Amino acid sequence: MKQRKVPLRKCTGCQEMKNKKELIRIVRNDAGEFSLDRTGKKPGRGAYICPNGECLAKAQKSKGLERSFKAPVPKEVYEQLLKELEEEANA
Repeated sequence: MKQRKVPLRKCTGCQEMKNKKELIRIVRNDAGEFSLDRTGKKPGRGAYICPNGECLAKAQKSKGLERSFKAPVPKEVYEQLLKELEEEANA
């Protein structure tokens, strides 16, 4: 049986290549609205980040998401990501 290729994506925080399913996808649609995409199927431009607070802090400090989207990322997106990471850690 042929083995399937595992899609890799780069985290905007730590800049490491990781399995796409391990990362959180942030999407900007055509209307310029940002949202979190756990399914990986929402339409729009996507950027990926590791599911930990350190990578989120690095991405925010280095403006990694802004570079990926070529647009400013609202503060609410970072807050929503942080909230989701905290919920995941407590689960």
